[in-house]
Amino acid sequence: MTKVFGFAGWSGAGKTTLIRQVIARLVGQGLRVATIKHAHHDFDIDQPGKDSWEHRQAGAAEVLVVSDRRWALMHELRGAAEPSLPELIGKLAPADLVLVEGFKRIAFPKMEVFRAANGKAPLHPEDGSIVAIASDTPFPDSGRPVLPLDDVAVISTFAERHAQRL
Repeated sequence: MTKVFGFAGWSGAGKTTLIRQVIARLVGQGLRVATIKHAHHDFDIDQPGKDSWEHRQAGAAEVLVVSDRRWALMHELRGAAEPSLPELIGKLAPADLVLVEGFKRIAFPKMEVFRAANGKAPLHPEDGSIVAIASDTPFPDSGRPVLPLDDVAVISTFAERHAQRL
């Protein structure tokens, strides 16, 4: 089973930017990294008018698009429940580490990404599965390691060492 580590925080905190840097660093160290990103409601990765979009609109449950460079599978839930994080991980090809962005309401090891200028309350006081905080602000009473938000090396090492199998 693949090890998993998550990043959670409010929109605008810099999760995607940080994860992109962490991925590059870990891949540069020879790890195979996969990601799962939780999106909001009715997101779309396809373009209206494209054949695959037309297939989904016509009612296809799954549409697999393939080229000589990549493939992508789109699965329509059509009213079914959202798959659990372990179910989603099971759909991925084998990897050394899966980084998860979002899923802040699910209990698994994750790091809160906190930026003071965002003006939002921190998540860690209410979420015991947050094992560290990457922040531009100190949290001396958090009971968790607080890592500098811009120290990608330290954050990458922490994520790799604290990832767990789900």
